[in-house]
Amino acid sequence: MNNIIYKTKMTPKKIVGIDLGSREVKIIVTEDKKIVLKKKISTVSFYRDYCQYQNKIIVDLKKLGIEDVDLAISTGYGRNNTDLSLFKPINEIKAHVYGALAQSEKKDFILLDIGGQDVKIVKVEKGLATDLDLNDKCAASCGRYLENMANVLEIPLDLLSNYSKDPVKLNSTCAVFSESELIGKIAEGIPLDRLASGINYSMYSRLRPLLTKFRGETLVVSGGVAKNKAVIEYLETDYIEVKVLEYPQFNGAIGCCYYGEFFI
Repeated sequence: MNNIIYKTKMTPKKIVGIDLGSREVKIIVTEDKKIVLKKKISTVSFYRDYCQYQNKIIVDLKKLGIEDVDLAISTGYGRNNTDLSLFKPINEIKAHVYGALAQSEKKDFILLDIGGQDVKIVKVEKGLATDLDLNDKCAASCGRYLENMANVLEIPLDLLSNYSKDPVKLNSTCAVFSESELIGKIAEGIPLDRLASGINYSMYSRLRPLLTKFRGETLVVSGGVAKNKAVIEYLETDYIEVKVLEYPQFNGAIGCCYYGEFFI
């Protein structure tokens, strides 16, 4: 993308997009149609260090190093908690679809967004969301599952994502019970590489039934799990094209900026 997220003949604006997630807050600032700032902050630190409370949560943009903003748009779990005199809230599906349109430069695809605590799947046709499915009731298909399982193996999350060959079978469909099952496999003496592959394959096996509801040739992947090489490798067996966005974790915030440029 060469840092250009969209093209337009409209007057350039300085726009801030904030995706207030359950675990992290992602911030994007665009100016002259380019990303000029990317910032990721833990949700606790964001509310504690960069906000004030005056009967509602007010984001202190100066503390974030952001000034002279023409437009501010928020999305995510905390979008309605932000200062509405400055921020316009939009729903997460809209933000992530617009972010995927901007980053992928495609109009027809299935969007798979795998966050820390939920999964969103959206069918996009001719640039419009036509169908969707959400999974926010179980952590077993979300990023938190991979984090917990990497902790059990006592390896970094980045290292876990490298393993995809000869996965050990993990049967549990519950994130909590999966940890106990994994410990049992460790006690059996199964090698680390097969254990790590099994974790990644179990994530894929939980995503696949959700994805089979949607037909398409191109899968666009966003969210933190988009960085998991093994999960992407498994998904590539099901689609003609699997495109991982350049800034997968910032997709919602990028979508806010894209929405602001074109629709406000």
